[in-house]
Amino acid sequence: MTVQPPTPFPQPSDTSAQVAFDRGELGIILGLYGRMVAAGEWRDYGLSFLKDVAIFSIFRRTAEHPIYRIEKRPRLRGRQGMYSVIGMDGQILKRGHDLKTVLRVLERKLIRAVD
Repeated sequence: MTVQPPTPFPQPSDTSAQVAFDRGELGIILGLYGRMVAAGEWRDYGLSFLKDVAIFSIFRRTAEHPIYRIEKRPRLRGRQGMYSVIGMDGQILKRGHDLKTVLRVLERKLIRAVD
């Protein structure tokens, strides 16, 4: 009786083409997320890493559409900036080259929520 080796999991063909947030970017985003959770404004999040965009989706409740999306699109680095915050209706609330600057639009909402 011969034993066959286990079948390996399929590997993505080109992992370098997938866009993702790096550790520093996630630290900045999760810092804001934690403050908003503590204020009772946000309840859940989701991450999507696609070929041309990385998305951090923010939910007020788990079973609904995201109220905000933080997107990273490296192709827009030379134009308007690769970071953007998009509202529930698809409107771009802020776009820029610096993640902290772009996220200020959401921090203003935190200040209003605390007051």
